[in-house]
Amino acid sequence: ARFWLGNHPRSRQIARTMSDPEIVYDSRDIEDNRVMAILAYIWILFLVPLLAAKQSRYARYHAYQGVTLFITWIAVQVVGWILPYNLSGLATIASLGLLVLAVIGIVNAYNGKAKPLPLIGKLLEPKS
Repeated sequence: ARFWLGNHPRSRQIARTMSDPEIVYDSRDIEDNRVMAILAYIWILFLVPLLAAKQSRYARYHAYQGVTLFITWIAVQVVGWILPYNLSGLATIASLGLLVLAVIGIVNAYNGKAKPLPLIGKLLEPKS
């Protein structure tokens, strides 16, 4: 649900706490940093928006989603190495699931949306 919040400086924070999971960012910020947001979902390239677009809340949001995705991928790989050989296929399936999450993140970033990734997106979020 969307509500009119006016131009109050805290309106974005208020919008974030409502039931709609999508966070709304400035359209100029989205346009200027769309590529940075997309890069955040490509393996270790989440560092690019973290270092090059520090001023962009939009790029930073997607960079944190990318960090979460990367850390989850590392955890899946470690578990895959620990599992016996006959169960290591589970890590492969989980890795494919993470690839799907990366595609979802890229599509959201391209479309100017800031939605948390399914299952893991709320584990790590930037401070407002």
